[in-house]
Amino acid sequence: MRLSAAEFKSKCLRIMDEVNSTHEEVVITKHGKPVAKLVPYSEKPNKAFFGYMKNSVKITGDITESLNESWDAEN
Repeated sequence: MRLSAAEFKSKCLRIMDEVNSTHEEVVITKHGKPVAKLVPYSEKPNKAFFGYMKNSVKITGDITESLNESWDAEN
């Protein structure tokens, strides 16, 4: 939905209630150009920082085995 800033200003509380109930975004315009977007608020899940990637990587083989390649730093 698109609304002019003047229309949004006059109907702000009703539009906020409508966005909350329908979860539809509203684009607010000035002189026909978009300047803001009103979106429904949603709580982000509270994920723990440590361990959030647990079980997302699979290790195959020996990760500590030498590749038998010389590095520039060894020269």
